[in-house]
Amino acid sequence: MALGTSFFNKEDMALQFTDSVRNIKGIGEKAEKCLNKLNIYTVGDLLEHYPRGYDEFKPIKPTAQLEEGEVAAVEGTLLASPQMKTAGRLKILTITLQDKSGCVLVTWFNMPFLRNQLKMGTRYIMRGRVARKNGRLVLEQPKLYSREEFYRQVGKLRPIYPLTAGITNHAITKALEQALKGTENLQEFLPADIRKRQKLLEYKKALRQMHFPADKRELAEGRKRMVFDELFLYSLALAYVKKNGATPSKHVFERKKEVDEWLKKLPFSLTGAQKKVYEEILSDMTGGAVMNRLVQGDVGAGKTIVAVLALYQAVLNGGQGAFMVPTEVLASQHYHSLCGLLEARGIRIGLLTGSLTAKQKREGREHLACGTWDIVVGTHAIIQDNVEFKNLALVITDEQHRFGVKQRENLFKKGEEPHVLAMSATPIPRTLALILYGDMDLSVIDERPANRLPIKNCVVNTGYRPNAYRFMKQQIDAGRQIYIICPMVEDSEEMELENVTIYTEELKGIFPPSVRIAGLHGKMKPKEKEEIMEIFSRGGTDILVSTTVIEVGIDVPNATVMMIENAERFGLAQLHQLRGRVGRGKEQSYCILMTGHDSKESKERLSILANSNDGFYIAEEDLKLRGQGDLFGFRQSGDQLFKLADIFEDGEVLRQAGEEAKQLTKEEIFLFYKKNERLKNRVEQYLGQVTL
Repeated sequence: MALGTSFFNKEDMALQFTDSVRNIKGIGEKAEKCLNKLNIYTVGDLLEHYPRGYDEFKPIKPTAQLEEGEVAAVEGTLLASPQMKTAGRLKILTITLQDKSGCVLVTWFNMPFLRNQLKMGTRYIMRGRVARKNGRLVLEQPKLYSREEFYRQVGKLRPIYPLTAGITNHAITKALEQALKGTENLQEFLPADIRKRQKLLEYKKALRQMHFPADKRELAEGRKRMVFDELFLYSLALAYVKKNGATPSKHVFERKKEVDEWLKKLPFSLTGAQKKVYEEILSDMTGGAVMNRLVQGDVGAGKTIVAVLALYQAVLNGGQGAFMVPTEVLASQHYHSLCGLLEARGIRIGLLTGSLTAKQKREGREHLACGTWDIVVGTHAIIQDNVEFKNLALVITDEQHRFGVKQRENLFKKGEEPHVLAMSATPIPRTLALILYGDMDLSVIDERPANRLPIKNCVVNTGYRPNAYRFMKQQIDAGRQIYIICPMVEDSEEMELENVTIYTEELKGIFPPSVRIAGLHGKMKPKEKEEIMEIFSRGGTDILVSTTVIEVGIDVPNATVMMIENAERFGLAQLHQLRGRVGRGKEQSYCILMTGHDSKESKERLSILANSNDGFYIAEEDLKLRGQGDLFGFRQSGDQLFKLADIFEDGEVLRQAGEEAKQLTKEEIFLFYKKNERLKNRVEQYLGQVTL
């Protein structure tokens, strides 16, 4: 059942931040369950369910001036009767719309009912995203407007929210209007002197401007306050969980020579940087205090083997290890890698993820509690309340920035002061990393394994596509594999699936039947994703068409080509992460950055990536170029540490928030909280109701 679109005025009934979302008029039991899937449980959760972008209604554009990648409105006459075709499970309706400047092809997916509604010779206003298919521009999945309806919206900003099945963008908007109206007495929690120094709006005003800005200036003001809040609360929460400083360890390890002997037998040698970081980790674990270390390493730098060495040391010292990663695909891959490396050494390894059956989860918990598993690899399932360890001695989190403070703290509490090793392939500039990770010791792996060749990069426009396909076929004939990345589409919850599905079908018509092609997207169930990646990993697929779901950690050494469609729509740091899925074997690898825009700005940005494989240099340059960021830009991957803030775009705000939190904690922070109950409550909420 969809979230109700009919709402009623509340009779002088004030809503509180912590009230159930059911208290909002129009939200019933079924709608509440849908909202829960978006992690919206309270009125506060809804208020902080920020738009993932804004749709700016611009005037009608002549078809001859349309540009690939933009959302545009056109007005024209239907030249012929609509045509219907199928592509896999999709039904595709196609028309041609003509205006004075020319004509444009228009397509809809799985909307066959429009076939009888669209009449040849009738004039229509349509608005949708412009894509390039088979060399020509296409208006995809447009919405039809009456003249009055369209011109009423020109010039306005419309929020676009993350959605789930059963909830429309319109319904979320209405619910938020009700929530804002019902919380008129929402109190400020940020100290006035901080607001004044940082030139920040009052909370309630900023919240309204974040959701319903009148213009770009209001949006910028509202977003600045919300971003500052996130980063400031994060910094205070970090100060809380780290308040005790260096803690004496209950797990003082001895260096086990068996690990060093095993390392000598591996078919590769550690780089100088890997050896240095491994020694730093060993020094921590044998030094008498709890290790609290972050290992940063560029994509393909070899962080995983360092983590394996630490886990092996922990197990030989009588402890258990936990390896938590952000996705099930990555958890499965790490599990198989560890089994291949350590099972022959008598190390017992288990996998614990959300998609396992109830029986598998129960058996896994039993293995951990009684100690028959030495190491567990898993996702957030590891930190559930009913998971207990016999003797957790080492906690490892991969892609550290994707886990919140509370999640990392929950895993830490599964043992008695276990050592903590965090890893990140995201090339965060050192200045920002020192703020984000508080007092963690920082290690950097800044060398690539000697047997890996630098990736060759090129930036091309869509006219190069036939050449790219020919090159891919040559690589496939040589026994190699290919990734093709489709960007996520922000204005339709179904377009991600359709883009991948249609692209996959188109490729099957371009390449010979002998080329095995598969699609992967975020709407698939975890088990289905895992199966597709498993087939690709063992060489059963030649081309994998995917969204950014493959961004983190996937390791297929035989994949040598990465082509990224609409590369201009990604941040450089993320493009570098995606590119890191190739170049992981001995063969020469290539990255093709396909762009639909030939603007000077796009070329300047992408040339940085094309001319360098150094992730830290790219991150610094990306930071300089992006400045305050594009307020109308969309994140291309989910599961981020912050709801709104971007550690690259908002680097300066992060520094300011960190400094304000630092000044605050110079005095005894808990005495301060007694004077500011509202701030204390917000930090508690951020930590997940931890008692301070």
